[in-house]
Amino acid sequence: MWKKMSSGTPVRNALPAIFLAWRAGAPWATSITALALLSALIPISMAWLTKLLLDRLTHGAQLSMVIPLAGFLAFLGLLISGSAALRRYCDAEHDRRVNLYAQDNIYRAVNNISGLSKFEDPKFLDQLRLAAQAGGNTPSQVFQAALGLFAGSLTIGGFAVSLLLISPMMAAATIVGAVPMLLAEISLAKRHAVRIWRMSPTERREIAYSQLISTTAAAKEVRLFGLGDFFHMRMLNERRAIDEEKRRMDRATLRVQFGLGILGAVIAGAGLVWTAAQALNGRLTLGDITMYVASIAGVQAGLSTLVSLIASAYQQLTLFGHYREIVSLPVESQADIRNLPATLDRIEFKDVWFRYGPDHPWVLRGITLTIPFGSSLGLVGENGSGKSTLVKLLCGFYEPTEGTILWNGVDLREIDVKILRSRISAVFQDFMEYDLSAAENIGVGDIEKIDDRELIEESARRAGVHQTLAALPKGYDSLLTRFFLAADDSEGVRLSGGQAQRVAVARSLVREGRDLLILDEPSSGLDAAAEHDIHASLREYRKGSTSILISHRLSAVRDADMLAVLADGGIAECGTHSELISLNGIYARLFNLQASGYHETVPG
Repeated sequence: MWKKMSSGTPVRNALPAIFLAWRAGAPWATSITALALLSALIPISMAWLTKLLLDRLTHGAQLSMVIPLAGFLAFLGLLISGSAALRRYCDAEHDRRVNLYAQDNIYRAVNNISGLSKFEDPKFLDQLRLAAQAGGNTPSQVFQAALGLFAGSLTIGGFAVSLLLISPMMAAATIVGAVPMLLAEISLAKRHAVRIWRMSPTERREIAYSQLISTTAAAKEVRLFGLGDFFHMRMLNERRAIDEEKRRMDRATLRVQFGLGILGAVIAGAGLVWTAAQALNGRLTLGDITMYVASIAGVQAGLSTLVSLIASAYQQLTLFGHYREIVSLPVESQADIRNLPATLDRIEFKDVWFRYGPDHPWVLRGITLTIPFGSSLGLVGENGSGKSTLVKLLCGFYEPTEGTILWNGVDLREIDVKILRSRISAVFQDFMEYDLSAAENIGVGDIEKIDDRELIEESARRAGVHQTLAALPKGYDSLLTRFFLAADDSEGVRLSGGQAQRVAVARSLVREGRDLLILDEPSSGLDAAAEHDIHASLREYRKGSTSILISHRLSAVRDADMLAVLADGGIAECGTHSELISLNGIYARLFNLQASGYHETVPG
């Protein structure tokens, strides 16, 4: 299941990552490159200056010949300190630019996903989370690694030449000793990348359990049912599994790096023994010895750094494939495939079948239905009969598995979903409560009208929530959330379920002039009087437009021009209220069952 992580090899991901880092902040990338080049040349210069200084001192050079070398060494030390501070600043600013650029690309791509299926795919959600991490971190780290490789190669090259002049044999041994180090680190990098991908579902489960414990949505049930310890233990078990996986990886890393450290120490120790012997025989000067020690230390440290950079970059580039896959998702909506007529004439379902996947049961079976312009259709049926799924298909969230849905004779598949949705307004059963102000919670129904306070308040009046919102501490500017504070540090408020549902209805009413209004259980959270009022208001509002009404309360849909009763995914009955009552079938049974709850027997 977890073998495939992403498309593209780390090598193929390298150039795109570097190009992204450069595009996101070219001036900062240029500055970092210059500073990296400077930092690469300084250590070699300091080593040679130290050698010259020691040789002059041991040969009794005059002070005038020593001071310039010492002064230049001091200057290089000051340059190292200053350039390091400047590099940290440039790196931080460049990281911010890259992170912003990458996140922009990711969520631009996510916003182009027109349907819902990807958001119901756990693998996609894992990939999206890793893409957000890799997109923000990988380009900077790979760019830094590339610079490190370039600068490190210069430093190693300088020291290697110096070492070669002193001992070709030791130079070769030091460089050859880095080969197993490189292979081992790349192997570890591969295992790290696989571990991150494999543990992603576990990490998401840990996050889910922690949110159940700490967020408002589940707070009531968690405390009433005493679920805190249950979810706490679930969260800890997931964390323990993650920690154990990391622990195994750290132990493997420790073993490999410990062995590599011994190899490096043996090579360095052998070199020091050889150097000491050469010095005793008078073949090396004090400056030569100092230069040798600096060179072998510089080469080994440089090679170790290069190996670590390559391994780290390899791991990051493996994960960067997730980012590339997300940002390269095809745009599902293709503008102007077919233009919709100015007005809606009819909507037709022709033998529509649908299921959520090849292994899933059929949710809709052979739906054939016509909704004329200006008419209202009431959808009735028990839970799971397919009512909300039919609406999702009509909104373009999914495509029919078989059959077609036509808007004025045009297949919805041939219509740009953005154009289609611009002609629809809806209240969904699982409506959103946005962490925004009251005015914004309504205004987002038509983002172009979000600042039209008059329209927003009128929509709230129609939904019967104006007085509630106006009476809030800051009126329509009150924040409808307790999740965070407002910009002025004032606390937000939370509405009751019925009030929040009225806000959702107002949100749909802001979308004036739409061809189709979908009301999926718009009054499920309201009391009887409020339900009557809101349906009377909606009945007036939807005059002249086509509407689809879904409700388990049959009194809310009985006045629809046509009623369709869904059972087992198909249309079992269709007709007006009177016709279906006369039919004495499913609808009549459900209606009489609900009506019986209002009949009171008076004792004689």
